[in-house]
Amino acid sequence: MAKYFEVTVGMVVAIQKNGKEKVQKETYLVDAQSLTEAEAKVVEDFEQSGVQLDYKAISAKESKILRIID
Repeated sequence: MAKYFEVTVGMVVAIQKNGKEKVQKETYLVDAQSLTEAEAKVVEDFEQSGVQLDYKAISAKESKILRIID
């Protein structure tokens, strides 16, 4: 049975005039067997797609989604 995890990634998209970073958060649904695997899949996806932004996984939790119906 598949397990799904919601991984939230924070990406620095701009530096504001006061010097603070503007962070945009995005949530990804990942099919994985553990939190560690889910985070690793997100990082791998970002690296393969050539994302040039400064990013990090800021949270991960098991999703209540049971299955995806195509």
